[in-house]
Amino acid sequence: MSSETSTPYTPASASTTVAGNESVSLADEIKKYKAKELIDFLRKEEDLELSDTAIKILEKEEVNGRDFLKITEEKLRSVGLALGPATRLADFAKECKEKKKRAFSTYRSLKEVLAKYGINITSIPQFEPVPHHIDEENPAFKFCIEDILRRIKNMGPVVDSNEAMRCEYISTILHTAVSILEGLVILPQMEVSGDDSSGRVDYAIKRIIDNLLEEIICITEGKQNLPGIGVAQNLVQCKSSCEMNLDTLKKKRKAEEAFEEYEYVYGIDGLVFHSA
Repeated sequence: MSSETSTPYTPASASTTVAGNESVSLADEIKKYKAKELIDFLRKEEDLELSDTAIKILEKEEVNGRDFLKITEEKLRSVGLALGPATRLADFAKECKEKKKRAFSTYRSLKEVLAKYGINITSIPQFEPVPHHIDEENPAFKFCIEDILRRIKNMGPVVDSNEAMRCEYISTILHTAVSILEGLVILPQMEVSGDDSSGRVDYAIKRIIDNLLEEIICITEGKQNLPGIGVAQNLVQCKSSCEMNLDTLKKKRKAEEAFEEYEYVYGIDGLVFHSA
């Protein structure tokens, strides 16, 4: 799956936090934008048709995300913006305050997710894992097995266990795998926010590119005996992670630097592997 793509503001824009954190306002994201990040965000909205003149006015006035959410047509007109862009920007700011991102936990059907992205299930290639020899005397491998056995003794087998217990076992395997490689870090319960979906993921593995740049390469979901739901949610998590990666690349790289607008993120759902 490829992508071409990063506290409530007011009572009117607030989204109520309920079980599963079912939605968050887009305003929560925008209010964090610095002036340059806001300009980049507005440039992507092609239907706003902002001219260089309009952009320069916004840059001159140093409008950041928090300012933008309070913007009105009158304020924009007062600083020299023409009627057209002033009206469009004011309307868009209002839409942003009202728009909510859907939580990953609310996706309960693989069929729904495939339809959302226009994917026919018969067109998905079958994943065929390639056997890989493991030296049973490898210290990391031995430690992993010993730790799993220790957890089984302390907590019991993973069969019919809840999601929290499954994550205890998943954690051991992931930490062992990442420790063998270099330049990777694990982030439990990382907040991932895409264009229209957001929430926390059980585990995210990130690749460190340099001192300022990281990208998500893998998302892990530990659903209990619900493979269909787990895969559905993991697919949306991977898609949102792709969007975050691309958004980060666009912000970090210079405007003249070209790069292909697609990204790969691998997903792990229990023992089910897939990629987006």
